[in-house]
Amino acid sequence: MNGIPVLFARGDSIARAWENSLLELYRHGGDVATQYDKPGDPPSKDATMTVVVEQPLLEPMIHRDLPGGFESLQEYVMEVCEGIKDHCIRDPENPDDTRWEYTYHQRLFDYDVPTRGAVDQIEQVCRQLAQTPHTRRAQAVTWKVWEDRDCYDPACLQSVWCRVTETSDRAVLSMNVRFRSNDAYKAAFMNMFALVQLQRKIADRVAELSGRTVELGRYCHMADSYHVYGSNLAEFEGRFLGAIERRTFEQRTIRYEDVRDIMEEARPAILEKAQQMGR
Repeated sequence: MNGIPVLFARGDSIARAWENSLLELYRHGGDVATQYDKPGDPPSKDATMTVVVEQPLLEPMIHRDLPGGFESLQEYVMEVCEGIKDHCIRDPENPDDTRWEYTYHQRLFDYDVPTRGAVDQIEQVCRQLAQTPHTRRAQAVTWKVWEDRDCYDPACLQSVWCRVTETSDRAVLSMNVRFRSNDAYKAAFMNMFALVQLQRKIADRVAELSGRTVELGRYCHMADSYHVYGSNLAEFEGRFLGAIERRTFEQRTIRYEDVRDIMEEARPAILEKAQQMGR
């Protein structure tokens, strides 16, 4: 390869597509050092990756090898889609404030622009799509060029782009997301799952504004650097690859519908935990 490999994976569901992307990365990714390697760590498996989920709501949606448990997944969805941790963002005027630099929710729903104020980019996307479904301009970005080049931990998610395609009886919302950097094994599944919930939220809002039902189309997840850290390779080979050898796909996954109640019942405790953060 003349540089970092460019790879492609797809699947009918989130769980299948994520699993396929990890297999493709492991087999064909390049060996690349990272800024976080410790002495003796092997290089990461790394590639530029495009992952297509053909039917984002198709069951089984959840892969059992997700980092954390079902409550952690619910917490992350609430963080991205509802902003339950936006209060943890540091005050940029206070050099002693060591809280977070950003949340994805804050950058997407409350993007603060100098001299203009906050912009709800997702609401703007929804209104653009309701008015002109085929527009190519319905996107939200996270990068702040005036801040993030010097940021210790800049946003990995860079943009969300949506488009609605229509026929005589259907309107379908497709969504593309782009990451500059994406931990394929320890983060990407949760990213995909939460962003599909955002895709559903956008579709529902476009439907509300337009007065027409909007279904979910394919979800496309793109990462400039899609990687498994060298320090995680032994675990990945033993746990993830080992499960593929020993278990069926049905045994490696679970239906979201079967754990939705568990995840929803965890909401009050998650909100209480989030409220205590950043104090």
